[in-house]
Amino acid sequence: MAKTFQRPLLLLTIAAVLFSTVPFSNAVPFIVFHGIGDQCSGGVSNFTQLLSNLSGSPGSCLEIGNGETASWFMPLTQQASEACEKVKQMKELSQGYNIVAQSQGNMVARGLIEFCDDAPPVINYVSLGGPHAGIAAVPKCKSGPTCDIAEAILKSEIYNDFVQDHIAPSGYVKIPGEMTKYLEHSKYLPKLNNERPDGRNSTFKDRFTSLHNLVLVMFQNDTTLIPKETSWFGYYTDEGFDTLLSTQQTKLYREDWIGLKALDDVGKVKFVSVSGDHLMIAYADVVKYVVPYLMQTAM
Repeated sequence: MAKTFQRPLLLLTIAAVLFSTVPFSNAVPFIVFHGIGDQCSGGVSNFTQLLSNLSGSPGSCLEIGNGETASWFMPLTQQASEACEKVKQMKELSQGYNIVAQSQGNMVARGLIEFCDDAPPVINYVSLGGPHAGIAAVPKCKSGPTCDIAEAILKSEIYNDFVQDHIAPSGYVKIPGEMTKYLEHSKYLPKLNNERPDGRNSTFKDRFTSLHNLVLVMFQNDTTLIPKETSWFGYYTDEGFDTLLSTQQTKLYREDWIGLKALDDVGKVKFVSVSGDHLMIAYADVVKYVVPYLMQTAM
């Protein structure tokens, strides 16, 4: 069972708070998507402000629904649709923007990139601990009635229609050895990853390959994502847990279902590994691996 999804705790320093900002005049704006059980206020707001201070680019956290509760109980298809409509209404994003997403927020971010019609272009996309290839164990949240209810429902039957329609993380739970059930009944990840042979959508692939840079950050000591390599699109074989495939060994990559290989072939994918547990990213790693992709100026 996966460990509790933790709120992101950044090792912030006084220097970061005092860091002088660069004028926003020609800077490309960015948006942040938080993970499950979190909300834009508090720590995520501080993270967004830190990124803005360090990059000199205007940024905002895009909230979906009411935040914490919606992250658990609003289906990911609906979350991605809401994100799509909000982005299209943000005039400051109309010429293009960057994305930084945490954990489950990556499922929303990628849905926005792949599914959103007539949307402004995403230029750079930085993924922090994203469950891109799925998770092989039910996520467990910290405590409280909301967490208890969600966890109990998830454990009942992942691929049940009711669970798929009411519990967000059920949309990317992918149990090795249960591929038939997964492909037939999972309502989000198979579509997002173009996994169904008779339902592959070239538009989703075209939109994903339009990214200028894709930064995939994996946490070396991640005990929340099972396996942690899902942050790089690595995953178990369809048959079971015995063999873990690297990104390049997966069918998604080799057959290039979403354009990941195409991006990688031209050097647009950065596979980054940092120390720490899930989302526990150090200040120095933020500066080195995240901020540079937010500093691009408008053409």
